[in-house]
Amino acid sequence: MTAGLPMPVAAQGLPPRVRIHEVGARDGLQNESTVVPTAVKAEFIHRLADAGLTTVEATSFVHPKWVPQLADAEELFPLLADLGDVRLPVLVPNARGLDRAVALGARRIAVFGSVTESFAKANLNRTVDESLAMFAPVVTRAREAKVHVRGYLSMCFGDPWEGPVPVHQVVRVAKALLDMGCEELSLGDTIGVATPGHVQTLLAQLNEEGVPTNVIGVHFHDTYGQALANTFAALQHGVTTVDASAGGLGGCPFAKSATGNLATEDLVWMLEGLGVESGVDLGKLTATSLWMADQLGRPSPSRTVRALSPKE
Repeated sequence: MTAGLPMPVAAQGLPPRVRIHEVGARDGLQNESTVVPTAVKAEFIHRLADAGLTTVEATSFVHPKWVPQLADAEELFPLLADLGDVRLPVLVPNARGLDRAVALGARRIAVFGSVTESFAKANLNRTVDESLAMFAPVVTRAREAKVHVRGYLSMCFGDPWEGPVPVHQVVRVAKALLDMGCEELSLGDTIGVATPGHVQTLLAQLNEEGVPTNVIGVHFHDTYGQALANTFAALQHGVTTVDASAGGLGGCPFAKSATGNLATEDLVWMLEGLGVESGVDLGKLTATSLWMADQLGRPSPSRTVRALSPKE
């Protein structure tokens, strides 16, 4: 066994490889009260790429007043031009955001929708159907420009205002996003209330309604310590795209009960132990998260980062 890594013991029925969709630079930093300098964000993304992450969500082209932390999207994105084959998706809320992103050469975008009316109102000031109607021309124009489109579905398992979310509600929005042209869907457990059985039931129902597993990614928050268990349940179902945030950074500025995302290091540790490839160097990733924690002036919430950190 290599020092600092678990002994791999393969579990049956899991995919041989997982693509980690790293969200630390966007979802992880968006809720920080202190604005992180653009140069620090650029170095963070470069370090993540150097650790082997092939998809790093870079920023969001939203209006600065909504997410001040990401107001520097135009300055940041050109600083990443040397990353070559690394996928650098960006979040766009509307047609204006798409125009700004494409003008800078973005080739992968994401739209961020809700499956519940309460969160759609809080996040977008629209109903679910109104938000879908807003996304439709954005997705169409992006696809016409040969830009890859991901659709985020928030509140897939529970909503702070509405409580548990019925599976059929998630399926309806997922199908709508797929039908309008999204090539990938990310199922978000925005407030971290999912449990493994719920995860597998939702995935099975999506399949039954014509949403194939190969377009599905999962995005778990660790509010109740269930993120890894839920990820394992998704892997058992055949999901091969998992969202995670370096160092466990992030939450949701519009859902105050949301705690941090699944830490990328915790995910990689589990994948290493299962013999599932991710292509990520855990040592480099841990060093990156320690560096960012120092920039932010507080310890990393990731258990793996803490366990592998040099002891005083």
